[in-house]
Amino acid sequence: MNAPYPFPAIVGQEDLRLALLLNAVSPAVGGVLVRGEKGTAKSTAVRALSTLLPEVAVVPRCRFSCDPASPDPRCPDGPHEAGDRADRPARLVELPVGASEDRLVGALDIERALAEGVKAFEPGLLAQSHRGILYVDEVNLLHDHLVDLLLDAAAMGASYVEREGVSVRHAARFILVGTMNPEEGELRPQLLDRFGLTVEVAASREPDQRVEVVRRRLAYDDDPAGFAACWAEEETAVQARIVAARELLPSVRLGDGALRQIAATCSAFEVDGMRADIVMARTATALAAWAGRTEVIAEDVRQAALLALPHRRRRNPFDAPGIDEAKLDETLEEFAGSDETSGEGPSDDDPDPDPDGPGGGGQPPQDGPDDGSPAGDVPAQGEPSDDGQAPTGQGGEQSPVRAAEPFRTKVLSVPGLGEGAAGRRSRARTEHGRTTGSRRPRGALTKLHLAATVQAAAPHQLARGRSGRGLVVRRDDLRQATREGREGNLVLFVVDASGSMAARQRMSAVKGAVLSLLLDAYQRRDKVGLVTFRGSAAEVALPPTSSVDAAAVRLESLPTGGRTPLAAGLLRAHDVLRVERLRDAARRPLVVVVTDGRATGGTEPVATAGRAARLFAAAGIASVVVDCETGPVRLGLAGQLAGELGGTPVTLDELRADSIAGLVRDVQGTSRRAA
Repeated sequence: MNAPYPFPAIVGQEDLRLALLLNAVSPAVGGVLVRGEKGTAKSTAVRALSTLLPEVAVVPRCRFSCDPASPDPRCPDGPHEAGDRADRPARLVELPVGASEDRLVGALDIERALAEGVKAFEPGLLAQSHRGILYVDEVNLLHDHLVDLLLDAAAMGASYVEREGVSVRHAARFILVGTMNPEEGELRPQLLDRFGLTVEVAASREPDQRVEVVRRRLAYDDDPAGFAACWAEEETAVQARIVAARELLPSVRLGDGALRQIAATCSAFEVDGMRADIVMARTATALAAWAGRTEVIAEDVRQAALLALPHRRRRNPFDAPGIDEAKLDETLEEFAGSDETSGEGPSDDDPDPDPDGPGGGGQPPQDGPDDGSPAGDVPAQGEPSDDGQAPTGQGGEQSPVRAAEPFRTKVLSVPGLGEGAAGRRSRARTEHGRTTGSRRPRGALTKLHLAATVQAAAPHQLARGRSGRGLVVRRDDLRQATREGREGNLVLFVVDASGSMAARQRMSAVKGAVLSLLLDAYQRRDKVGLVTFRGSAAEVALPPTSSVDAAAVRLESLPTGGRTPLAAGLLRAHDVLRVERLRDAARRPLVVVVTDGRATGGTEPVATAGRAARLFAAAGIASVVVDCETGPVRLGLAGQLAGELGGTPVTLDELRADSIAGLVRDVQGTSRRAA
């Protein structure tokens, strides 16, 4: 097995290295979420950190890594005798995206528990990572219920497994590190808040630095052991500094002045709850210990804010991460009133805050406004002509308009009962939810249906020689609970961007409606895709993805104008669904066509669009048509299109959750799937 890439050999990425080191000094900081594009050394840095952690003393043969100095009195492998001790390296445990709940928290042997009354427990990854690092690559792709379990254990320092009256509890204190590529989807704000720190990483644009990255990587690939040996001295120095900082940490003083700066900063940036204040306090203390100081200074508070606040300011996935550093400096200066927080940074007598490299930097500046709101009202222009051409000429194209303010939409769901990925939109058979029945288990038993199991075992008690009060249960008696919950769907938007939609007020409203539906898709854990049609063709503006903010960016820059190739848009959408069905057959699609229903251009455009729409009806694909037609005289073309699709027409006003039409509308398909 190759030696891990040396931590000090990582080029750049100061924020990433500092955040990891602060968690190594003080695991109470709460872990770190690393956001960034692929190929930016996220995984390399995490794996390299594991070699820097000091060895841990454990009780021999304890599967839960109890500390011999203070063994857990409730350890499932206990009680432990005093004096037994063994030293081993701190573990790096990786949680795969496709892991099951039993793999994460452990599994109880239900059959032995019922038949023998024995708590036979097989530890999971939470137990293995105790007193080490738990690493989740692509944490944004992990099922929400697993993320909840993971973060609950990280917050409480313990894992609880309870099944049918049998419970096991064990310690689970670890450094939690998650990495993700925002292009593949965001974490919910509630989950973002549970990570102590966050850093944004990106590849350097400096040629010299990129050259050094390549040079070191090639040298490592050619001779991993030799390359690691060249950096052994630097690694030893960093490891020694971590140990020294851990020993100094209890002596670090967090004065009232620093606490006031922390509270004022969290208040100024309007973060929710009190977790940000606590994390900032712990981070500032760890920064002081890392720098070899026993007093927290203003620079520690500033750096703690840059690491602990950016992800807590996001209210929805369309908000840009980051914080206003000028506002941060102004707040810190205003509330700098005590000696220990009035300094601008370490004095000449203070130790170098980071001689090995990972010492600071901040978050990159924001790319846009904080609130993501539209830039005011857009002046109206005239309606397009009957042939669908935009009123402004210039090749029939207009510049993009800003979206109107988003709103809460009705719930649009796919009929029937699916079996797709866990989510919050349509009914589905899932591992979590309300119990609807039972079946014989296929493979390992995960969710016991106790009543059905007892009912299956009861008729055989006499034949099995039952003599006591206990129930004699065999494998054939066990019944798996079947449960019904919610799944996420593939929501494919097919947006008309032609001249008939080009009136600026109307297109602003249309974009606002689609943005609202995208927010709803984000909350319900859907995949989304975007097909647009205008001029003479249709294009896939965004292939199906879990990143709804990417869809919002494409929507915001969408130009309008030209004829209305409705048939081309529908055919392109049908092709997207066909390809996606091969990739993820279990995820059911919901097609949302946003149009006024007009079809122009080509031969027999209306008839061709009707034939394309009937392909969706024949395949039983659930669909909804958002009717964007305005004016006193309406042709009802969108309603006719909905009939051809076998779907449901909804006006822009009816799309709002607070409209008088009702709160929930199921999309009617041409065929309902059997439950």
